[in-house]
Amino acid sequence: MTALIVGASGLVGRQLLHLLLVDDFYQSVTSVGRKQLDINHPKLKQEIVDFNNPDLSKIYADHIFCTLGTTIKKAGSQENFKKVDYQYPFETAKAGLNNGSELFAIVTAMGSDPKSMFFYNRVKGEVELSLKELNYDHLGIFRPSMLLGDRQESRLGEQIGQWVMKAIGFLIPANFKAIEAKKVANAMLKYAKSPKKGLSEISSGQML
Repeated sequence: MTALIVGASGLVGRQLLHLLLVDDFYQSVTSVGRKQLDINHPKLKQEIVDFNNPDLSKIYADHIFCTLGTTIKKAGSQENFKKVDYQYPFETAKAGLNNGSELFAIVTAMGSDPKSMFFYNRVKGEVELSLKELNYDHLGIFRPSMLLGDRQESRLGEQIGQWVMKAIGFLIPANFKAIEAKKVANAMLKYAKSPKKGLSEISSGQML
């Protein structure tokens, strides 16, 4: 089996890439991104791609994992945010399907809803809706609550939220508890190794 991951430099992506490389289930792993990752492994192939003008022939593997995600602050505008969280994942999934991929797994967010009044949740819901229309053999949608882990960039509001969630975690229902990025990555790999036919929607509580 072969795997391809988009977004391997992110919080969940870094954890997932490590799992894909050390697990014997996959013979080779391709990381697609805008920059070279500072990692070497005999199973790893890196493809540098301009997502605004991608070479879609490079988007191929038996299983594709998408852990792309940003914030409006980092993206600079709602338009740029939607490129990263909607356009790039959807185009990756579409290219993979056209090139013969059978499984697509993506991290969205708890509260994803194409009709949400909140822009962030609405975009996450819109990409889910579009992915469902592609009719993959196996589509896994992972909706984590607040992610825990060390990010490469500082997000003060998120850091405060993580502290609060940890402090009162015992009061919070499972689906709303903060979750370690590694647990999300583990859930994605477990799903991919034994996927059910059609759509699988995995909540944060299930990942915990």
